[in-house]
Amino acid sequence: MLLRASLSEYNFEKQYTKAMILSKENLDSIRSENLIKPSAAIFELPIKVLQFGTGVLLRGLPDYFIDKANREGVFNGRIAVVKSTGNNTAEFDEQDSLYTLCIRGLENGQPVSKNIISSAISQVIAANNNWESVLKLAQSEDLKVIVSNTTEVGIQLLSEKIDQNPPSSFPAKVLAVLYHRYQKLGAKNTGLIIIATELIPDNGKKLASIVLELANYNKLDQQFIAWLTNQNTFCNSLVDRIVPGKPDADNLKKLEDELGYKDNLLSMAEPYSLWAIEGNDKVRDVLSFAKVDKGVIIADDIEVYRELKVRLLNGTHTLSSGIAFLAGIDTVKNAMTNETIKSYIDDLMAQEIGPAIPYQVTEQQTTLFANTVKDRFANPAIEHLWLNITFQYSMKMKIRILPLLLNHYKKINSVPENIAFGFAAYLRFLKVDKKEGDKYFGKYKDINYIITDDEVAYFQKQSQTADYVTNVLEDVDFWKVDLNLLPGFIDSVKHNFDAIESQGVLIALKQIASTKINIA
Repeated sequence: MLLRASLSEYNFEKQYTKAMILSKENLDSIRSENLIKPSAAIFELPIKVLQFGTGVLLRGLPDYFIDKANREGVFNGRIAVVKSTGNNTAEFDEQDSLYTLCIRGLENGQPVSKNIISSAISQVIAANNNWESVLKLAQSEDLKVIVSNTTEVGIQLLSEKIDQNPPSSFPAKVLAVLYHRYQKLGAKNTGLIIIATELIPDNGKKLASIVLELANYNKLDQQFIAWLTNQNTFCNSLVDRIVPGKPDADNLKKLEDELGYKDNLLSMAEPYSLWAIEGNDKVRDVLSFAKVDKGVIIADDIEVYRELKVRLLNGTHTLSSGIAFLAGIDTVKNAMTNETIKSYIDDLMAQEIGPAIPYQVTEQQTTLFANTVKDRFANPAIEHLWLNITFQYSMKMKIRILPLLLNHYKKINSVPENIAFGFAAYLRFLKVDKKEGDKYFGKYKDINYIITDDEVAYFQKQSQTADYVTNVLEDVDFWKVDLNLLPGFIDSVKHNFDAIESQGVLIALKQIASTKINIA
C-alpha cells in the first residue's frame, strides 16, 4: 500500500509538473482569464514562412502579426524558423514552439495588459545539423515568404560556395534555398517574397544585391538568375517595437503565477508596433496578414516611416539622454514623471524636430507619431536606461541630429534652443574626467559614469583644452560641416554648457523654457 501510494503521488506530481509547462498538449488545462489561446485548427495550417532568426524582435513583431492573422482566419500559414547559431532547439521543442507574448504599456495614455499564446511558429530547425530539412521546406509549394533578422552584420558578402551543409553566411543560405526551390519546382510562379528586417537602410535591396553577386560567384546558370531577379521580390522593411524579452526572475514568477503555467520563452513587448514593408500589389496579395492590424504598412515608399522613427523617437532619445542622465534620472519612464524634462521633450518634438525632418511629412503625421513616442517613453513596464542610450553618443548625434539641425537652419535661420541645449548636455557628458586601463569615465557633480563612445579618445584630448566646447564645435573634420555657418548656434551651446556647469541641468533647462515663454 505504501509503495502504491508513493507511485500515485509520483504520477500526480509528474502530471502536475507537466501541466505547468506551456505546450500544445497542455493548452486545454490552462485557464487564465486574461489570456488569448490558439484554436486546434491553427496547428493544421501549412508552413508559408521561412524565418531566419529566433530572436525576440521577430517573435514579438512579424510573428505577432502572423499569429493574429491566423487567429482571424486570414493568412492561414505558420512559420518554420531557421536557427543559424548552435544546434540546440530544445527550448522551443519542449513547448511545441509555443510562447507567451505579454504586452504591457500605454496606448493613447491608457494602460494596456494583454497575454497571448502565440502559435505562429510551427518548428525551429538548427541549420548546422539539419540543413536538409531547410532545403526540403524550400521546395514546398505552400512556402510564400522568407523573413530575416540576422542583426546588421548578417547582411554581408562572404564569397562562398552554396553547396556547403550549410553555407556560412545568411545571404548564401538564402541563395541556397532559392536555388534548391528553382531546381525542384521550376520557374513558373515559384518566386518568393523576401523581407529583410535588419536595422540598416535599404536592407532588402542590399540583401538582393549580395544574393545576386553570390549567384554569379557560384556560376549559376542564367535561367536561374533571370528567375531570381524577375520572380522573387526583395523588400526593404522597417521594424519598430520595443521587445525586451524575458523579464527578470521576480517579474517572471509573478507573470507565471498569474498565467498558471511555466514558459521558458515568455517575452514582454510594448503595445506600439510597426512593420513598414516596401512593396507593390503582388506583395500585398501574398502578405494578407497586413489586413488585420494597422501596424503593418505596405507602401511603395517607406522612407517617411523611417524618418519619423529616426528623428522623433531615436533623435529625441539622443538629445534627451545626456540631459536626463546628468540630472540623476536613471530610466526613460522616470524622466517622463519629471515635469521639466517632459516639457523639454514635448517642445523639442513639436517645435524643432517635427518641422525640421528632412523629408516631406505633414504636421498631422509628426504630431500623431510624437504622441505615440510619449506613450512609449512613459511605459511603466519598460526599464530603458538613459546610460545605455548614450552608447555611441557621437555617432547618434551625427546621424540622427545633425541633419535636423542643418534643415532647421534652411527653413528658419535662427537657433533651435532645445537642440542647442541637447548639444550642450552631450558635450558635458562626453567631457572625460579620467581613464582607467582602456576605459574612460566622466564625472558631473556627484555622478560618476563610464563613457562608451568610439570618439572618446578624441574627447579626452579636447577635455584638457581651455576652450573645450568651441574646439569641438568648430572642428570641421569631426562634424564634416562648419557649424560656424549656423548663426548663433555655437554661442547658444556654450551658454547652455556654462549654465549646466554652474547651475545644474534642471535649473539651466528651466531657464531656456522661461526665456522662450518671455519671448513669446
